[in-house]
Amino acid sequence: MKEDTTRKILSKLEEQEKEEGNLPLLLEFYRKLVQLQTSAQKRIVTPVPGLDREAIRMRIQKGLPLVGPDDLTLDWPLVQDLFAQVSGLFSSYPQLFGETAGRLKETGYSRILTKKAVEAWFTGKELPSTILDGVSKNLMSAIIQATLQPFLASYSEALNSSVEQELWRRGYCPICGGSPDLAFLKGEYGARWLLCSRCDTEWLFQRLGCPYCSNQNLNTLNFFSDDKDVYRLYVCERCKCYLKAVDLRKTQAEVSLPLERLYTIDLDTQAMEKGYHSCQEPVVKRK
Repeated sequence: MKEDTTRKILSKLEEQEKEEGNLPLLLEFYRKLVQLQTSAQKRIVTPVPGLDREAIRMRIQKGLPLVGPDDLTLDWPLVQDLFAQVSGLFSSYPQLFGETAGRLKETGYSRILTKKAVEAWFTGKELPSTILDGVSKNLMSAIIQATLQPFLASYSEALNSSVEQELWRRGYCPICGGSPDLAFLKGEYGARWLLCSRCDTEWLFQRLGCPYCSNQNLNTLNFFSDDKDVYRLYVCERCKCYLKAVDLRKTQAEVSLPLERLYTIDLDTQAMEKGYHSCQEPVVKRK
């Protein structure tokens, strides 16, 4: 996450807290998480991509993300430090994440985030049992994702300008291969862009089509919108996945896309009530 992005997020949350007296629990948690990630990101050395322009172009043409598990160069002491802090933060909010999160603190969290666990998470494989040890897969995946976000974001910042958007147009991130968890419309014709759930990379995608299963049959694609047509919920009848979206052409105030993930949580509830589900999985697992 870029420094100006995090600054805007924290500023917006501060304004909301002043206006409302306090923040909802989820936003309170998220502010603390962003502060941890921002502190860690300041210590991350900007990665030097091992790909020249031609190699990047070839990968993009072949549909291969620019960063795979073997391409990651991580500061492991910093990773472990952030992992411990993030785990502690999650454990402080059992109201949000269930009793399991609270148990992390009760038992004394001493797990180590290994390279094997990172690779398994990155590629969508089963996490090692040693890192789970009584913690649900979903909770641990969320903790790992929150830990690695600033590291993956640094790769995005280093590589994103090298991506030729018109050559990509795929349903997964051109940088890390992650799935999108939010879309946004912008520009005169409302071009649809996707936001990576893992590294916050933004990339161009076609207006019609499911990014999760590549379905382009209009008879099985639909979207719902709110009264002001600012927010949309794209749904696919083939894979039953949903994707939230915000139309930036119709917003009156400046929008922070990472925050919109949380501000639109009611859309997640509505989607699940309609029988759809979230499909945020890395592309490696889908292939």
